[in-house]
Amino acid sequence: MALLLPLFAFICGLGLASVSLSTQLKTLFSSVLARCFIPFVIIYNMVFYQAGSLSLMLFSFTVAILMFYFFRHIFKDQLRALCVSYVNLAWLGFPFALALFGPEISAPMVALYVGGSIFGNIWAVTALNKEQQALSSMIRKVLFSPPVFALLIALVCRILGMQNLQNHQILDVLYSVAKVGMSFTGMCILGMWLRRTQVYWADILRSLNVFAMKITVGLVLCGLTYLFVPIPHIEKYIGVMFLIFCLPPAANIVALETHYLGTGESARYIAAGTIVSCVLVLIYGAILHFL
Repeated sequence: MALLLPLFAFICGLGLASVSLSTQLKTLFSSVLARCFIPFVIIYNMVFYQAGSLSLMLFSFTVAILMFYFFRHIFKDQLRALCVSYVNLAWLGFPFALALFGPEISAPMVALYVGGSIFGNIWAVTALNKEQQALSSMIRKVLFSPPVFALLIALVCRILGMQNLQNHQILDVLYSVAKVGMSFTGMCILGMWLRRTQVYWADILRSLNVFAMKITVGLVLCGLTYLFVPIPHIEKYIGVMFLIFCLPPAANIVALETHYLGTGESARYIAAGTIVSCVLVLIYGAILHFL
């Protein structure tokens, strides 16, 4: 069932891409996903906190920084480095994680998403903006981004003692709905987006080369983390931690590039990366299934 829902949503997205209101639907689904489903899942998991969440946030944040500067050194290009390090943990990472590992992986995935999102809200703007960003402006942008704002709400809820509630069946139902909503809207957006994107073989081959390097780096970083970093229950989380390195560039990079640089070169990287990522995740899922 966990695999059928994302597949059904993806097929729905392919079909909806042909309707006249496809652009508005994509915007609506993206907004509901980013401002409703994901924040609720973050709040729920942070209120009913699981050990290791803070370590996972730091892991995804630190990995993104290391990847950015490593690939900037290789490519000599901030935009390409950003496309490797700032990955689509929102509307693609969550559905993939739920499909591969089941609903119980949502708490560690939330932590990984928050760390990656904080990186994206800081580095994406500073890497693409030619003008120097004021520190106060950067801090305000991070604090009012949906995932960090959700963390602040969760903190208030914990201060009020909501984590001690004995009966929270209504919250559990809403949490289940939010997880299904994340998976459906995320994969539906993917289908709508890929239907309208033109990708060439040269873009696919370039993306394959990048992913080969990225996965190699991921194996090294995950291996070192597993051996030397004391993250609680890491044996349960290492699979979803590695998933980060199989994900494509975040879709909003092209919007930021267009706004700050007046170009849209990253659209090709994102589209090709998304196609390659889907294949890689299928292979990864097959390996996990047979292990």
